[in-house]
Amino acid sequence: MIKYIVSGALCLPFFGCRTTPATVAPPAPAALPWQDELKADIPLLGHRNWIVVTDMAYPLQSQAGIKTIYTGESYGATLAEVFQQISKAPHIRPLVYQDKELSFLSDADVKGIDALKSQMKAILGDAVKQLPHDELIARLSQVSKEFNVVILKTNLTLPYTSTFFELDCAYWAAEGETNLRARINSSN
Repeated sequence: MIKYIVSGALCLPFFGCRTTPATVAPPAPAALPWQDELKADIPLLGHRNWIVVTDMAYPLQSQAGIKTIYTGESYGATLAEVFQQISKAPHIRPLVYQDKELSFLSDADVKGIDALKSQMKAILGDAVKQLPHDELIARLSQVSKEFNVVILKTNLTLPYTSTFFELDCAYWAAEGETNLRARINSSN
């Protein structure tokens, strides 16, 4: 027998239609606030993982290793929260990068960019390296093939404002690694 569903009614040829109860999907589980989601991710992240704070126009990347979260909050509040959470973690420390293009922009080009740059400096201090935007995107693309990247998109609509945190080991410095490798190589 052929059955047809028409607007919530079961219709059978030669017998007419009768209504069927509507199917209601259960509500989706509530998502964690982005701050709690990041806090849950921090213990899992380590050396070679990245966290990026971006403006709204930052692209949604398709690599499986990249997780994007929309914060819906201001750039300054998001940047401060991310930097604070990384700083509290005992196992990681950030290497901080920003788009080189940002240093060439002023309020004459983009209204509000000078105030944002001052806010970024107040949060991050002077330990920021600048690299071209395309180079940073290429590094993320490469890194995400093996390691996870968390991107936090804000409601900011100013260009070249991404801040990239490359996570490094907090309890083992590059100098220690260099010395260890030298001893290993000299023992061969």
